[in-house]
Amino acid sequence: MSIVELINQNSRVKGWIHYLLIPRNKARPRHWVSWVVNPWVHKKGAGSHVCSSARMDILPFRKFELGQMSTVEDYCVINNGVGDVIIGEYSRIGIGSVIIGPVTIGNQVLIAQHVVISGLNHGYQAIDLPIGLQPVTALPILIDDECWIGANAVITAGVQIGKHAVVAAGSIVTKDVPAYSVVAGNPAKVIKYYDQACQSWIKAGSS
Repeated sequence: MSIVELINQNSRVKGWIHYLLIPRNKARPRHWVSWVVNPWVHKKGAGSHVCSSARMDILPFRKFELGQMSTVEDYCVINNGVGDVIIGEYSRIGIGSVIIGPVTIGNQVLIAQHVVISGLNHGYQAIDLPIGLQPVTALPILIDDECWIGANAVITAGVQIGKHAVVAAGSIVTKDVPAYSVVAGNPAKVIKYYDQACQSWIKAGSS
């Protein structure tokens, strides 16, 4: 049995370790974790950059990877508390965006300003218990290579976005997005797609 499994089986030890890593009722790790532990645990590729004002709620017991030449812009929030956050190469996370794992972002992905991508959901089913005290669930989000996510878009838990897809600004994405398509609206729907036969972009419903 691994040391992680042993810790998870002992609630007292697990709580003590959690307290050492994160202040009570906080999401951001203690400074010593960010300064001493995380740089040795998490992978950052050559030329990658996290701006100084970004809030990195990154813990050592889950993955955070930032590929080479990728950037996390100012005022972003990255949180891997309930799931890994993997960002590929030559990708950019725009100003003020929020990423809550489990989230995997491919290579050459452009994420504009104030985008929310969250693999986390709060439970609400028990009506005699405050929502904040109910268990959370997590479903992985996958954003494939070469995608463009417009400003103020929201990507919900469990969604997969195919290669070279475009999510229009302000869209709420609740279902999978096909590769080589453009989606818009709330909930987001396909408004355009690339037709391989005629090698051009076609408006949805025009054929």
